Amino acid sequence: MAERDPRNRTGRRPLLRGLAAAVLAAGMLVASSGQGHGTGAATPAPGAEFTPLTAAVLTKPTPFVATDGQTHISYELLTTSSLPSSTPLRLDRVDVRDARTHQVVGSLSGQALADAANPVGDPLPGADGYTPAPPGPTPTVIQGSQQWIIWLDLILDRGQRVPKVLEHQLSGAVLPPSGPSAAFEETVQATRIARTPPLNLSPPVRPGTWYSSESCCGNTHHRRGLAPINGRFYVPQRFAIDWYRVGEQGQTWEGDPARLTSYLSYRQPVVASAGGRVVEVRDGLPDQTPPVTPPTPPIEDTVGNHVTVEVAPGRYLLYAHLTPGSLRVREGDRVEPGQVLGLIGNSGNSATPHLHFQVMTTAEPFPTDSPPFTFRHFHVVGHVEPRIWDDNLGLQPTGVLPITPSPHDGRHRARYPLDREVLEF
Repeated sequence: MAERDPRNRTGRRPLLRGLAAAVLAAGMLVASSGQGHGTGAATPAPGAEFTPLTAAVLTKPTPFVATDGQTHISYELLTTSSLPSSTPLRLDRVDVRDARTHQVVGSLSGQALADAANPVGDPLPGADGYTPAPPGPTPTVIQGSQQWIIWLDLILDRGQRVPKVLEHQLSGAVLPPSGPSAAFEETVQATRIARTPPLNLSPPVRPGTWYSSESCCGNTHHRRGLAPINGRFYVPQRFAIDWYRVGEQGQTWEGDPARLTSYLSYRQPVVASAGGRVVEVRDGLPDQTPPVTPPTPPIEDTVGNHVTVEVAPGRYLLYAHLTPGSLRVREGDRVEPGQVLGLIGNSGNSATPHLHFQVMTTAEPFPTDSPPFTFRHFHVVGHVEPRIWDDNLGLQPTGVLPITPSPHDGRHRARYPLDREVLEF
C-alpha cells in the first residue's frame, strides 16, 4: 500500500468537499465561522473538522506472542455514527497505523471487515455454538446514529517493531437520502500500547493433555463477549481459556454425557499458576446437570464457585466453575505455584465440566478488563479444526475430539495458546 502524505492525516480535503455537503443535505447543523459567545470570532482548533464516525477503545492493547510465533495485538474499536438516523454511511476500510511513521500495521476491508464488525446489541453470529458464523454482509453499512464495534486482531510480521502508539484511519462514503455519496477519510483514536508485558505463568492444571477452547482470537464468546456493566462496555473475558482434560484417544467424556462423572475434566485438580494472595473465594453453588446449557444466572453467579488470587499489582488470576465443597483455600491465604486450589466442576454458567481461567485487572470478574498472558512451557500436539464450543461438547455423537496435526506442533515457551489447540503441560 502506498504511503500517504502524513500532512493529510485527517483526510481534510475529502471531508471539506464531500462530508460537509452531505451532512448539510442531511439536515445537520454545521457551525458557521461567525461570532461566538465571547468577545471574538469563534476559532476552531488547528485541524478541526466534522467527522461522520467517532471512536473509542475498550482496553489498553498489550502485545503478546502466541503459538504461531507471531506477535498479536487484540482489542476493540467502538465506533458511533454522528449522522442523523436517515443518513447511513458505508465503511470501506479500517487501517491501523503506527502513529509515529503512519505505516499501516493492519487493515480490514471487504469481507474481512464485514466479519470483524457488528452493530452493538446484535447477537453474535454463530454464538449459539452449534453452527458456524455466517459471513457478514458486504459492504459494511452503518446506519445513522448507530454504534458498531470493530474487533481488531493484529498480527505483526516476525521481527516487526511494535509501535508505541497506534492510530486508526477510517475511510468510506456518506450515503445521503438524496444526492451523490460523499467520500470521507478520517484518522481517529490515537492509542498507546501497554508497556507492561503479559504475565508468564505456570499451568493452572496438573500435567496431561488439555484442550484450550474459546481462547483468542477468533469468533468466540470470550473474545467477542461485549458486556454492558454499570453503564459502560467491557470485554471482560477477552483472553480467557476454557480447559478440558483429553484422554489418550482424544476423548473428553466416556459413557453417559448426562453424568458429571463421564467427563474427564470433572474433579481434576486446579492449581495455582503463580504465587499470590487469595482475595476472593466463592463456594456452595451446585454443579449444573450436563450437557444442557443452564438458564442465564445472576451476574454474581456467572463464574460459579471460584478462587481469585492477586499475583501482582492490578493483576488477578481467576479459576472458575469449581465443584462445590472442593475449594481448599480461604480469603487472605498465601498460595504457592502448583498448590491445589480446588477441583474442576460445572457450577455457574457452565454446560459441561471445565476450568475457566483468565487474568483480570480487578478482584471481581465483573466489571474487569482481560489482558493477555502466556505459559512458561508446553507442547502443542494438535488442534481441532471445526468449531466445537464448551456449550455442546456433551451433545456431540461421541466425546472424541477430531484432533488433527497443527502447524504449531512442538515445544513452546512463553506463548499464549490459540483457540482450539490441544497441548500437553
